[in-house]
Amino acid sequence: MSKMTPKEMAKHIGGGLLSFPVTPFKADLSFDETQFRENMDWLCGYDVAGLFAAGGTGEFFSLTPDEVARVTAVAVEETKGRVPVLAGTGYGTAIATGIAQAAEKAGADGLLLLPPYLVNSEQAGLAAHVEAVCKSTKLGVIVYNRDNAMLTPETLAQLCERNANLVGYKDGVGDIELMTRVYSRMGDRLTYVGGLPTAETFALPYLEMGVTTYSSAVFNFVPEFATAFYAAVRRRDRAAVDAGLRHFILPLIEIRNRKKGYPVSIVKGGMKAIGRDSGPVRPPLTDLTESEISELKALVATSSDLFAKVRSAAE
Repeated sequence: MSKMTPKEMAKHIGGGLLSFPVTPFKADLSFDETQFRENMDWLCGYDVAGLFAAGGTGEFFSLTPDEVARVTAVAVEETKGRVPVLAGTGYGTAIATGIAQAAEKAGADGLLLLPPYLVNSEQAGLAAHVEAVCKSTKLGVIVYNRDNAMLTPETLAQLCERNANLVGYKDGVGDIELMTRVYSRMGDRLTYVGGLPTAETFALPYLEMGVTTYSSAVFNFVPEFATAFYAAVRRRDRAAVDAGLRHFILPLIEIRNRKKGYPVSIVKGGMKAIGRDSGPVRPPLTDLTESEISELKALVATSSDLFAKVRSAAE
C-alpha cells in the first residue's frame, strides 16, 4: 500500500523531474523482469521525483492488465521507497478500474489515467470514466489530457470538486490557450505535468504557465543530461536550455520524426545505445534501424560534454 497521500504525491512530483521507464522485453517479447529491475535500480540513483511504471513509454498499450500489475509490483519492489512509483491505467472503464485497484494493492503511490481505448466521447461520458477510476481507489490520480480524452476546464473543475484524489493534470496536446484556461480555473488545486513527446522542447514556456514538471523520456538513457537540463529550466537559464535543445534534443527529434511510433522506439534505441539493451518494442511498433542506432550512439556521446560545459559556465 502507498504511504503517500494523494496530495503528498502530487506535491512531491511537482517539485522535480519525472520519467517513464521502458518495459524491457526478451527476444520472444515476454517481460524481461531482470533487466527491468536493473534499469529501475540504476535510475533511482539520479535526482528524479517520480517514475511511472507501465506508462506510455513503457508500452502500456501493448501490456495485458496482468502484465501491468506485475510491472508495477516489480517497480515498487525494486525502488524500495527511494522514488515514488506511479502506474499507468486505461482502456475501458471496467479494465481501468481493475488496473487501478491492482496498482494500489501492489503499493503504487499514484496513477496516470491514459485515454480510453479508441472511442470518442462527450464530456459527460469522459467525466463518468474519470470519476469511476477515482472512486475505485484511494490513490492520487493524474488525468492525461490528449487525443480522445480532452477534458474542458469546466469538466475538470467539476471532477475536482467531487474527487479529492484527482490531483494532477498532464498535458499532451500543447494547446497554450487551453493550458492557460485550465491553470487560471484550477490554480494550485492540481499539479501540472508537461506530457508532450520530447517535453524538453516545451519545458521553458510551460514553466511560465505554472507547469513545474514534465515527463522526460530521455532520462531513460541520458539521466545526467536530463536532470541537468531540468535544473537549467527551473533556474530559467535560457542559454543552457537553448544549447541543450540545439545540440541534443532537436537532433534527437529529427530521428524520432522519421517513422510513426518512434517516440517510444527511440527510447528503446537509446537504451541499446548505452549498453542497457531492453529488447525490442512490441508490435505494432517497429524498432530503429541499426544505422539509426549508430546515429543515436554518436548523439548520446555528446550529451555529457555538452552539459558539463554548460554547468561550468553557470558556476
